[in-house]
Amino acid sequence: MTEPLDRMRSLVAELNLYGRQYYTQDSPTVSDKEYDALYDELAALERETGTTLPDSPTRRVGGEILKGFEPHRHLARLWSLDKAQNADDLAAWEQRVKKLIADFNAKNPERPLPDPEYVVELKYDGLTLNLTYRDGELVQASTRGNGTVGEGILAQVRTIRSVPLTVPFANGTFEVQGEGYMRLSVLEKYNETAAEPLKNARNAAAGALRNLDPRTTASRKLDAFFYNVGFLEGDVRLTNHRQMMDFLRENHFPVNPYLRYFADFSELTEELAAIADRRHTLDYLIDGAVVKITDFATREALGYTDKFPRWAIAFKFEAEETTTVLESVSWEVGRTGKITPLARVEPVELAGVTVQNCTLNNIGDIERKNLTRALGTRVFIRRSNDVIPEILGKADDSEVGGEIVYPTVCPGCGSPLEMRGAHLFCNNRLGCKPQVVGRITHFASRDCMDIETFSGKTAEQLYEELNVHDPADLYGLAADDLVKLERFGEKKASNLLASIEKSKTRDLAAFLNALGIPNTGKATAKTLADHYGDLDRLMAADAEELIALPDVGGIVAESIASFFRDPLVQESIARMRAAGVRAEADRPAAEAADAGHPLFGKTVVLTGTLTTMTRDEAAKRLEALGAKVSGSVSKKTDLVIAGESAGSKLTKARDLGVAVLEDEEELARLLGL
Repeated sequence: MTEPLDRMRSLVAELNLYGRQYYTQDSPTVSDKEYDALYDELAALERETGTTLPDSPTRRVGGEILKGFEPHRHLARLWSLDKAQNADDLAAWEQRVKKLIADFNAKNPERPLPDPEYVVELKYDGLTLNLTYRDGELVQASTRGNGTVGEGILAQVRTIRSVPLTVPFANGTFEVQGEGYMRLSVLEKYNETAAEPLKNARNAAAGALRNLDPRTTASRKLDAFFYNVGFLEGDVRLTNHRQMMDFLRENHFPVNPYLRYFADFSELTEELAAIADRRHTLDYLIDGAVVKITDFATREALGYTDKFPRWAIAFKFEAEETTTVLESVSWEVGRTGKITPLARVEPVELAGVTVQNCTLNNIGDIERKNLTRALGTRVFIRRSNDVIPEILGKADDSEVGGEIVYPTVCPGCGSPLEMRGAHLFCNNRLGCKPQVVGRITHFASRDCMDIETFSGKTAEQLYEELNVHDPADLYGLAADDLVKLERFGEKKASNLLASIEKSKTRDLAAFLNALGIPNTGKATAKTLADHYGDLDRLMAADAEELIALPDVGGIVAESIASFFRDPLVQESIARMRAAGVRAEADRPAAEAADAGHPLFGKTVVLTGTLTTMTRDEAAKRLEALGAKVSGSVSKKTDLVIAGESAGSKLTKARDLGVAVLEDEEELARLLGL
């Protein structure tokens, strides 16, 4: 057996080298025929010996169809990026960064941060990948998901030949982030023989990676670029972006050759314009560029908002434009009763996507753009920030087409419409099916009450067959009623009722988001929940009080106050609370904590994996005791709680002499468990 295994190891090393040269370095040294001959020899030896080495290229071939995607909890959070839509937004971000650095240096003269240096990277338009390596071997791959938990797609990612299955760094666990994408040339070649051509490279990559059949993924011949190390344990300490890129290259990850560093922000701004001008020459889609601070100590000092790192920003390119024919306009009813015009255009390719529908926003938008008589005429369209298609106006303003007829009654229920400013509204809140179905669907969605398996079709069926016209009606559903519905067996009914019951414990921020208060969203709901901590206090607040809150302007304040004055809203909330919906703050207010508790007022950092609870659960319990949970270790940290596989934070805590708690029994005692 030794001789065949030695030959197999030699072949694997040789083939992986040729693979890196071809897929990662773009400099092949052997022909396809030579590579295939070596590959076939290796495959024959594997069949003969019944052995496949961990890093064998044959492991990339798609295997059996999977039954479903398993959730994967990331070792470190994958953050979203704040967006700069134009040069003014970018300049404002730079000023914020400089101010934060100046403020930090004023408070910490003994360890000042350096002058900011920036790195510019391309912003790829594919699917985010999060890869986990343990002791040098790829052990998991997942999608971004909600930033904390994604879907495991290891079998699919193994088919990407530029992704290393093993790496030289074998001293622990680390996670890297990158983007899976399909080259435009590969898409074009694929479509030449495909029974069903793919519409665009973006959807081709995302669809392939989220396909339960890895053979489908393999057939798309995807690629990947990597740009971040999100988690790293062991004796390697990265202090800046250059070192991180070197780490990725040394471990055979494909890194885009485009990386530019700038100390002068005006030069950086000029470079962004140059990237936008030459993006059409690339063999892959990008929808912008990413600007980051290079120094990691500065990144740590600047920290994060609830959503974004303060040390990075995505610069969105001006959208590409083209012309097409405006074919028709329909009118859609939203959950708030707003009637929105939807334009149907002659299908056209724009920024790698086939566009058929465009929003017209409202009647004011139609009239401002001289589109009242534009049916059948050629119009300019733009994918605003490369995402939302919009009509800019007629290609020839003198051309007269068919008239866009404004509705006088609701297309959903036939009720008379009311004009409010530039918008049409249907006021039949309880009897307009699209409104009711939209509100209930929103109420049940993941960021709201998180009622699992609930969909728009479920809401529509409950509306039509069980007279569910308000979110509060969900809490009165009975199993006997549900099992009589089409496609509802006992198990489905039981699962739905269990999920509805579970939703009663959702926190106040989620409940406020679920209510769908006009002119507010998830962030505002959290602001309200954090400030008031009690639903009754919020419902009693007037606009003058609300406007004093951060990021709450006059229009939003009046929307919130008038929403809670509405008798129908008050009745709905009362019914839900009577049914057991708690709508309580996620954690007790700080004043409710025991000031005598040893953790009260302490800054605590969690690291590693806890065996008795998740880190989120531990964080909530700590905050309930009056502790402040931080994401980074510094001299101001009072305690680091270290679970299994704790990494650099534990090392830093010991270097700084910060107290460390590794005994989970002692932790449970402190938390009162």
